[in-house]
Amino acid sequence: MTHVSPFTQEDNAILDRILECRRSVRGFAPDVPPKEDIMNIIRAGLLAPYAAQAVSGQDFRQFFVFQQGSTQLARVAALAKRHVKSMEEQLNSELTANPSLEDKGRGFVKRLEQLEKTGVPGIGTAPYYVVVAERRGIPPAEQESIAHCLENMWLKATVLGIGFQLVSVTAQMAHDSEFCSVLGIPPGEFGTNGCAIGYPVKRPPPVERPEARAVTKWID
Repeated sequence: MTHVSPFTQEDNAILDRILECRRSVRGFAPDVPPKEDIMNIIRAGLLAPYAAQAVSGQDFRQFFVFQQGSTQLARVAALAKRHVKSMEEQLNSELTANPSLEDKGRGFVKRLEQLEKTGVPGIGTAPYYVVVAERRGIPPAEQESIAHCLENMWLKATVLGIGFQLVSVTAQMAHDSEFCSVLGIPPGEFGTNGCAIGYPVKRPPPVERPEARAVTKWID
């Protein structure tokens, strides 16, 4: 039986190019992308798979957009710094209790200490900070679903020439009652993660990856 793809070789080549061009952007220009582009990026995220067996209803995934300079974004930035401090204190306690982790963990502790002073990159440093909230289900799979969602958004942003940066501290804030109050969702009922979106100051250079054959083992 012959299986025919609904897509052309040109489609395939375009997808390969998009995948290869996806980058993390950490420097954003002041120019603000149009809201229509942001909605197209969100639409791409909404098309990502989710844990349909674990949750039901049409509100399984929600998006919250904060624009640079807004009062609520400043409030969220302060909350994020508070969570960074909590993470740093917790990790320091773990390193004290288990000195064998010192070599691996000390560098990250220093990074957290720096973020306490400067703030979390992506929250207020880009034109938009977008939070994705995914309803928790049984079994819990909300973070896996959010990862699919963010990847879709990332690829769409790449096509539009818009920069994208993950803001992973957002995942630590899902149980924060003040953060959830800003979003208007019940604390603990959703998993969260986020990203920064805006035009890049410069395009990041290509990233080297190993050949697929070098990291693939066929098991009979």
